[in-house]
Amino acid sequence: MAIRQTTICCSAVALIALFVTSARAQTPATAARTVKQRRSADDKTPLALFPVAPVWTLPLNNALTAPPGFRDAYAVFALEGDQLAAYDLERGSRLWLTTIATTVEPAVGADFVFVATGDALSALSLRTGEPAWTHPFDDELATAPVVAGDRLVLATNGGDVIALRAADGVEIWRRTLPKAASSRPAFTAARLFIPTADNHVFALNLHGGEILWDRRIGGVGHDILAGDDRIFLGAQDRFFYCLDAKSGEVEWRWETGADAVGLPVADERTVYFVSFDNILRGLNRSSGVQRWKSPLPFRPISGPLKYRETLVVAGAAPLLQAFTTRNGKTLGSYPVSTELSSLPYLFVDRTKVFPVLATISSDIVGRATVTGATRDMEPAKGALMPLPNAETLPPVPGPPADLGAISALPNLIPVVPAAEP
Repeated sequence: MAIRQTTICCSAVALIALFVTSARAQTPATAARTVKQRRSADDKTPLALFPVAPVWTLPLNNALTAPPGFRDAYAVFALEGDQLAAYDLERGSRLWLTTIATTVEPAVGADFVFVATGDALSALSLRTGEPAWTHPFDDELATAPVVAGDRLVLATNGGDVIALRAADGVEIWRRTLPKAASSRPAFTAARLFIPTADNHVFALNLHGGEILWDRRIGGVGHDILAGDDRIFLGAQDRFFYCLDAKSGEVEWRWETGADAVGLPVADERTVYFVSFDNILRGLNRSSGVQRWKSPLPFRPISGPLKYRETLVVAGAAPLLQAFTTRNGKTLGSYPVSTELSSLPYLFVDRTKVFPVLATISSDIVGRATVTGATRDMEPAKGALMPLPNAETLPPVPGPPADLGAISALPNLIPVVPAAEP
């Protein structure tokens, strides 16, 4: 099964916050009241995610054959030697390792990992890696599969959009569009949105596959951020579009200096996106009026990640840059050892106050390493505490026949900061 390379992005996640209180020395009569007032104010102004510092590394010891699949703290890596490995990044443990070959990003659902091979789709248990079902499928995929609730959605190069029941792989519906999807489908509870190679955006009924509307825009559409009221996407005509989710009407569009790239992110007031003119923009969500724009120190490779009032952008340089959502001012940068070999990912780790920013880079021979970083609260005084049961895992054998039965061993290595001068 072949797949056409498209911009892979990632979805938005709900994250935890840190609340900070402080009070100056005051007279006893006013101290308690002032502290209470400041706590209330501070609760509305959480600390930014940046600066961050690395807290662990995960050597995969092999090159990636496809972009990794993520869901919450779970990560699934397709590796050379026809290997698929699943990790719980929060617990610092490998869940399983199995033999299956894929060059397509795995789709990770609540209970299963969905893998496209040369002639079939396979569902594996997320907890154990055991096969759950296999669906013969030799069509060429235009995008990676998408988990939409209890469905697995496929888009083929022939223009077919197919919904399978995630539990058993049974086909629920199939719809043929005039052209293939130009980026992976986006969805809400009731609708499926698909940009196509003929400059159209389609809205389908997620439950039955009926076409609800079809809107032609000025260029081939990129990744869609879908909401119940509006959808947002960039296109190859150098415009960024806002469409009404129910009717497909163009509510507004904003001209950029180059194509937008990756998945936009948004909050109640603003939508944020990057473009190949090396600009991060914040536009009014309702009107499209530009609130601010900030230059990037590199060519972006994906849309921004968002944690509360922090935006993180990755680029072609071995660097991530952070900005504030308030006015686009920079919050700092985070260098990585080599150029990124996959897009960064942000996830909640319940053992930490702030979310973890996961980056994947490769050494000179292609062996990938995942690094987790989080908010650097204060300078480290010594060696960091190791993650639970952390120990080094030997390199994964190349030939699948040598794998044998492998227990669920952790593979995370704590990062030890340099000693203070």
